[in-house]
Amino acid sequence: QVQLVESGGGLVQPGGSLRLSCAASGSAASIYPVTWYRQAPGKERELVAVVTSTGSTNYADSVKGRFTMSRDNAKNTVYLLMNSLKPEDTAVYYCQGVVSGRPTDWGQGTQVTVSS
Repeated sequence: QVQLVESGGGLVQPGGSLRLSCAASGSAASIYPVTWYRQAPGKERELVAVVTSTGSTNYADSVKGRFTMSRDNAKNTVYLLMNSLKPEDTAVYYCQGVVSGRPTDWGQGTQVTVSS
């Protein structure tokens, strides 16, 4: 069963940048669309960004202009480049794909903390 594994989180100062990775643990014909979500303490999980099989992307208004999704099809990996980070971006970030018509299971996520 293909799973997506998140990595790349950490502690960063406001205004800083991080690049998150979302890598497929096994082989799959397609993992798309792939969606990044985040969940802050005490809040519901929210959609951050999505990339389709054609490379089309969409972003939540709160991150538009600051976050960019990209992908490496050869590696079945999707990235989320986060610039101009704000304290309110602090959350656990998760990615989810679709394999054989089914959403992948939630992984452990990767913690992003924006603080001075």
